[in-house]
This record gives sequence, C-alpha cells and structure tokens, in this order.
Amino acid sequence: MTGLSRPSLRRQLLLWLLLPQLALWAGGGLLTYRIAMSYAEKGIDQSLTQSVRALARQVKPVGSGLLIDFPKAAQDVLEQDPADRVSYMVSSPPGQFLLGNQRLPPPEQPPEVGGAPVLYRGLLDGRPLRIAALDLSYGESSAPRMLRVQVGKGLSVQQAIARELVADLLAPLLLLGLVLSLLVYGGIRRGLTPLTRLTAQLENRSVNALSPIGMTQAPSEVHALVQAINGLLGEVVRNVDQEKRFINDAAHQLRTPLAGLISQVELAQRETTDPVLGARLAKVLSGADRSAHLVHQLLTLARTETTARREPLDLADLAREVAREWTPKAMAAGVDLGYEGDEHRPIQGDAVQLREALANLIDNALRYTPRGSSVTLRVNAVGESSRLIVEDNGPGLSDDELDHVFQRFWRASEQPGGCGLGLAIVREISRRHGGDATVKALQPHGLQVVLSLS
Repeated sequence: MTGLSRPSLRRQLLLWLLLPQLALWAGGGLLTYRIAMSYAEKGIDQSLTQSVRALARQVKPVGSGLLIDFPKAAQDVLEQDPADRVSYMVSSPPGQFLLGNQRLPPPEQPPEVGGAPVLYRGLLDGRPLRIAALDLSYGESSAPRMLRVQVGKGLSVQQAIARELVADLLAPLLLLGLVLSLLVYGGIRRGLTPLTRLTAQLENRSVNALSPIGMTQAPSEVHALVQAINGLLGEVVRNVDQEKRFINDAAHQLRTPLAGLISQVELAQRETTDPVLGARLAKVLSGADRSAHLVHQLLTLARTETTARREPLDLADLAREVAREWTPKAMAAGVDLGYEGDEHRPIQGDAVQLREALANLIDNALRYTPRGSSVTLRVNAVGESSRLIVEDNGPGLSDDELDHVFQRFWRASEQPGGCGLGLAIVREISRRHGGDATVKALQPHGLQVVLSLS
C-alpha cells in the first residue's frame, strides 16, 4: 500500500543482530561492575575484620574497668587518608560512646558475644560505609559487662577502583563491538547483494519483457526466488501467446465474413433499381461497416492491452507521416489537416500502437468537425516527457461530456459510424507508454487531446 512505509530487510537484520549485541554489552558491563564491587567489598571486609579484632585487643579489662591501649601512632595509621578515612568507635554498654573518632550506626542484628564480627552497611554524614562490629564481655563472671568495638571504612575509593576496572575491561570490549558491528554490516550488505541485483534487474525491465531472469552467482534462497519468478513469467508468456492466437483467429473469423457481406451488399446496390430496396441495402451496408469498424476497434483494444514494444523512433516523423496518409480523407471532408511542432523528437515507443492512436484521434476529429474546420497535429516536449497533441476548432464538448470521453462505448453523438472505443484505445496506448491521455475544451470552441509519453 502506498501510504505505509515498507520495512527494510537490511534494517531488520541490523536491528536483530546489533541490538542484542548492545544489550549483552550493557549487561556484561553491569555484571562486571557487580563482580568488581563484590571483590572490592570482600577485600574491605577482610581488612575491617582484621582491624576490628586488632582494635579489640587494645581494650583490656582491668578489674571492673577497662584499659584502652591505643597508641597515637596506631590512631594516625587509621586516620592517615582523609579521602578514605577509617572510622572507629568503642562503646560500653553497646551504644554508649567511650572512644573513637565517629559515632557509628549500630547493626540491625547484634553480633554474638565473643563470636565472629558482624559486617553490614551504614551511612555516616550521608556517605556509605562498610562497618564491622564485634561484641565482647569483660568484668567479673558474676556480673559481666558488654563491650562493642566498631570499625567502618568508606566505599568511595573501592567504588572508584571498581569503575576504573569496569572501564578498563569494557573499553576493549566496546572497540571489539564496533569492529564486530562493521563486520556484521558488511556481511549483511554482501549477503543482500544478490537481492539488490535482482531488484535492479526487475526495475530496469520493460513491462512487456517476459524473458527469464538470469542469476548465476547467488545463494540457494535467491535462486529459489528467481526460479519462482521465472516460472511465473513462463506462465504469463504462455497466456499472452494463447491470447494473441485467439485475437488473430478472431480477427480472421470476423473480418472475412464481414468483408464478404459488405462486398455483396455493394454489388446488390449497383444492380437494383428499386428505391425501397436500395434504401434497405444502404442501411444494411451502414450496419455492416459499423460492425467491421467495431471489430477492428475491439481487436485494436485487445492488442494494446497485451503488448507494447518499446523501440527507438522519431515521434515527429511518425506524426507527419500519419498526417500525410489522412490528408486525402481530410480534403474529401473539407477539413484542413496539418502538422506543427518539433522537427524531430526521438522516443522509445511502439510505432504501430502510436500510429493507431493518431488514426483514432484524426478519425474522430474528421468525423465530428464540420466542413471548413481545421485539425492540427503537434509534437513537443515538456521536461523529459514527449507530448502528442491533436486539436480541432469544431463544436467541442461540454464539461459534463468531457468527464466521460474515455469511457468505453460512450458516445457524445448519435452520428453513425462510431462505436465509442477510439479514445479508450488512445488512453490505453498512452498508459502503455508510461503516460496518460487528457482532453480539454478550447476557446471559443474546439477540442484538444494530449498524449503524454515518457
């Protein structure tokens, strides 16, 4: 359908091949980041576990109190990096600050007393931390007291390292992805080349070119398509040949008896002296002539709908030749028939069909214009198209009649001799030559028929 955009096979292949690759690349980057963060977190957890145990060893129970042996050098080691400062806190009972540089958030689940440290995440001044908490008991066994040691470390440095690691891993992958995308695009383009060649062959073929399509170097799928098209073309050729044989047989079977009938009626007219019988024979002859003309027009219309050979010819020469052939009839009808226009106009067309179109137009003009009128043939060009024009200064047609002139078997006059197929044949021939036929009324009176040919 003309209003809908048609999907491109190349675009669909690129989408189906490159979009999953992009999704996998993004998923791989996210997975790599998570793995890098996991390993970084494991390193932090191991460091925090060692640090919280080391800090717990510096807190020694003395009687019912505590001795905190935390040298300044050890404190400087924990706090030496302002960007990745280690926070620590000793509280007893848990939550009541005794020692440290920050108040760290408590764990959701308290650690087991004397057991392994609990590792969890928390926030300190809006910064994410990884915290290790260790609960210990001290004092007399009859009245034990609880001690909590917490050490926290920020995640910003580890996150930065993880991002750098991901970037270092994904940059080569991105480069490889771009190279792979170019290879995929080139492979798709190369793979679709036979289809492109087939499309070019079909687009450049004439409408009536029914010879088989030849493709030697192409994948098996394209060969199957070409074989299917060639099979269809073979069926069309057989149907066209059968139709041609039918048209030729019909022409022979219809024209011969009509020609014999006309000859016999004309002989009878010469031999009879009865005026009544002569009038009846005149009506028979008129009907036979009209039947012969109708058969000729029907056969011409059938031929124009089945074949149209495009060969080099000079449209101006053809128009002048047809005008010379019709000059005797024009003089007998008292009509001035002439040619105006280009001296030469080479085109690709069917000389037989174009001659038939001109004959129909001139015949109509001579038939329906009164004596003393003029009929003019013109050939000119508009852009890359050629125009064949026949105009007269006869009575012309009304606007309502102009809407029906190309309809088959429609007649604007009851004058004997016509059958209503002439202009239908003219339009069909024009369309067979890649154009169309138009008609318009001239002022103050007259008619102009234009055949555009591409």
